Amino acid sequence: MKKRKGLFLLLAVVLFTAGCQSIDEHMEKGQFDMAETKINKKIISGTLDPLQRIELENKKEIMRRTAMDFNKSREDILPYIEQYYPDVSDRQIRAWEESKALEYMIINGEKKYFARAARNLFRIDKEAKARKTEVDGRQKDRLDAFLEEYIPALLGDLREQGEITGKAHKMKFTYTLTVDADAVPDGETVRCWLPFPREGNPRQEGIALLSANADHYVLAPNDFLQRTLYMQKTAAAGEPTVFEADFTITTRAQWFDPQRADIQPYDKHSERYKRFTEERDPHLLFTEPVKKLSRKIVGDEKDPYQIARKIFKYVNDHYPWASAREYATIGNIPEYVIENKHGDCGQVTLLFMVLARYNGIPARWQSGWMLHPGSKNLHDWCEIYFEGIGWVPVDQSFGLVNSEDEDVHWFYLGGLDAYRLIVNDDYARTLFPAKQFMRSETNDFQRGEVEWRGGNLYFDQWDYHLEIEYINPKERKSS
Repeated sequence: MKKRKGLFLLLAVVLFTAGCQSIDEHMEKGQFDMAETKINKKIISGTLDPLQRIELENKKEIMRRTAMDFNKSREDILPYIEQYYPDVSDRQIRAWEESKALEYMIINGEKKYFARAARNLFRIDKEAKARKTEVDGRQKDRLDAFLEEYIPALLGDLREQGEITGKAHKMKFTYTLTVDADAVPDGETVRCWLPFPREGNPRQEGIALLSANADHYVLAPNDFLQRTLYMQKTAAAGEPTVFEADFTITTRAQWFDPQRADIQPYDKHSERYKRFTEERDPHLLFTEPVKKLSRKIVGDEKDPYQIARKIFKYVNDHYPWASAREYATIGNIPEYVIENKHGDCGQVTLLFMVLARYNGIPARWQSGWMLHPGSKNLHDWCEIYFEGIGWVPVDQSFGLVNSEDEDVHWFYLGGLDAYRLIVNDDYARTLFPAKQFMRSETNDFQRGEVEWRGGNLYFDQWDYHLEIEYINPKERKSS
């Protein structure tokens, strides 16, 4: 009897796996209605165990989120494009689509453009970018203007003092997450995880929680690599549910000069080396597109710093920044960047990381917020390890700085400015306490997460806000 039960169980697993493959094929082709029909049939069949049902429900949710990201018709995107190309032709539209500069999907037989595809076109396509500059005039980016003064001054101070860590910048933060009124039924408990700074990095110290607007809260231990402040409240009919916390940190810039450092051969038997050069499903896999790109970039180079320089420069030169779809909807992010020829901060960071790991350079994720006065935002970067130096920061998205000074030019390969809030030292790690439902962002954690007993609350059901008070006299409050 036990043997027969085992055969039945094996058969059920085989049938479920085959069914999921069929569903995945429909999803890849944008046949969301067909995929959802098959999922619903499996769910009502009563043959699934709880984990299988959750897996299928999550697939439905991924399709829903993808459709939210790809929600524009041709008529929706044309007005913005026509500001710069009044007589834009079908042929030109097709050319941009084929080059991946104008991002779209076929969903249930309809062509749907990414919500920010029109604006991204003028970031990705060089000719379109030049046309926009010609029409709008050349405008210096506020952040670029700030960094043009800040980085040379920082490096001057560090060289003079013979230090690798800059002066202290103290900041006070108020983080607010507001759940929409009636997103959760009256009287139900709303569970919320807010981002909170991690300890143990020399670029971030003096972390203190000042207040939280809940009677009870749980601050995650620092060994949770995505650190949270957990609170819960009771929803009231017709009223938003607001979670808020105040905290302070002191940040510092950091700069290593690998060109003048004595980099030693790696200890390839160390636990650190093995852990941070290994593959990790799904975004750090040594797939054929990654190997092919690595051969093109790295060639026969063996020196780890020169390999890192080659990767950093190539990604900087070939994958322009563009606003990104939600990471949870992308199966393999580095392959997505390679195929689509663009990426936002986290996407190009993961591409840098997988290329570094494939070439034997330990790499680990880091993310949180960029805090530059007037330019605060969610942001991702990473760290790589050089034997004899240690972990050094790399901001692939900030890339090469426009300067004739080589140290300034390469600053973000081995350096990082002081205006960072580190919340995560890895991606896609368990929150504390554990979340019951699929996260809104399955990889990164910067905005927060919210759920109730009826399920997860996605980004369209709540909003977030970070207010910064710069304690240093030359800086100012930013809301």
